[in-house]
Amino acid sequence: MIRLRDATIADLPLLNHWDEQPHNIQADPNDDWEWETELLRNPEWRQQLMAELDGRPIGFLQIIDPALEETHYWGQIPENLMAIDIWIGEKEDLGKGYGTVMMQLALERCFANPAVTAVIIDPLQSNVRARKFYERIGFEFVENRQFGDDPCAVYCMTREVWAGISDLK
Repeated sequence: MIRLRDATIADLPLLNHWDEQPHNIQADPNDDWEWETELLRNPEWRQQLMAELDGRPIGFLQIIDPALEETHYWGQIPENLMAIDIWIGEKEDLGKGYGTVMMQLALERCFANPAVTAVIIDPLQSNVRARKFYERIGFEFVENRQFGDDPCAVYCMTREVWAGISDLK
């Protein structure tokens, strides 16, 4: 059983270890998550979550309100959207369906707020595996967009699409 819990400073060594894994570097080569600082902060616009499989940490999720996020990473963006970052920590945990369950749990959290109209994500354009994953679970490609040094593919899942996906609920 996979469950989500708040990430804490006690997760710092594991998150730093996961940051060094080749599959995570490939998926997120230019980001510095500043774990030492960010794990101690709890702004209203963000949730940082650890995914655990029967008590064993397997991944990390971040859910943000991109209109309120303080760095304005997404630029000018409409209200009532949420954005998700998701990754699996260890390579041996890839391809086992854990990401699908994690995304299901994240989407349930996002759409629990009736004001949320859609969820957006931004994998690297080159991350074919992630892009296929997002498309398979119902995200729709919106546009290619440059975020800092990273050429990304922006995807969106509307509330209507989410409501119609029975195999994720």
